Amino acid sequence: MEPSDLARDTAVTRLESAPGWFTAHLSPAWDFRTPSGGVLMTVAMRAMRAELGDPDFRPVSANTHFCSPVPAGPLEIRVEVLRHGKAAAQVRAQLSSTKVPGPGLEVSATFGRDRDGVHLLDSAPPDVPGPADAPPMERLAGIDLEHRPAFFQNFDTRLAQGHAWWGSDWTPGEARIARWFRYLVPQTLPGGLLDPLALPPIADTMPPALHQKLGPGHAPFHAPSLDLTVHFLEDTRSPWLLTAVHARHARAGFASADVEIWDDERRLVAFATQTMMLRRIPPSGPLVGA
Repeated sequence: MEPSDLARDTAVTRLESAPGWFTAHLSPAWDFRTPSGGVLMTVAMRAMRAELGDPDFRPVSANTHFCSPVPAGPLEIRVEVLRHGKAAAQVRAQLSSTKVPGPGLEVSATFGRDRDGVHLLDSAPPDVPGPADAPPMERLAGIDLEHRPAFFQNFDTRLAQGHAWWGSDWTPGEARIARWFRYLVPQTLPGGLLDPLALPPIADTMPPALHQKLGPGHAPFHAPSLDLTVHFLEDTRSPWLLTAVHARHARAGFASADVEIWDDERRLVAFATQTMMLRRIPPSGPLVGA
């Protein structure tokens, strides 16, 4: 399967006859079981950016609530600009499938212009191997490439911290995992900076951190997103991004996790949090390598 282009697959088209309305057509190349919630978030944010129509406004933060599964295919997005000031703008968008009735997801986002102010970093990346030294995921023992989700066919992914959770010969530890991601089709803006709207898809990859604590032999589950919040922190030109995930808590069928996204020059590019719903996987078995 050839890698797909996120920018092309999440492009939106304005409906001139309906102010604030956009359409898109999402390829199944970004599916887990259904399309990645982070990719759908990117679609909605592209419509937001188009509605603002100001390239000096960059995404600062965004929160998405996932209301119901959205299949690949035709989408519609309704955008409302809540406030458009000189320094910041708040925007809301609703995205749904044209094939399935009902709401799909809603995003609330802040966009802003760069301004003078303090600049600090009070965090450090985990002490893990760089992308050149971390093993590629597809070479790990026992991975089932035939049944690996389509989403991962679009990346070079490398395991920097944690275990191949689908295996049976490993010892559980902290609920942490770190992976390097590189888009096989580069997602850069004119000038060479990474498109910040390429960050939500890799932020929405937190569930394997839970496996690291539960250990092998635990009943398999999948963890659809209920919400995803992303803070867009720094620009980068690096193609390699490290997702350092910590699943802090799980109870009564729900779990919470957060992720720091670093580039390979120790810049903290983004921070995200997520709430997941835990569901047991039927006896037919899990998708391997997620």
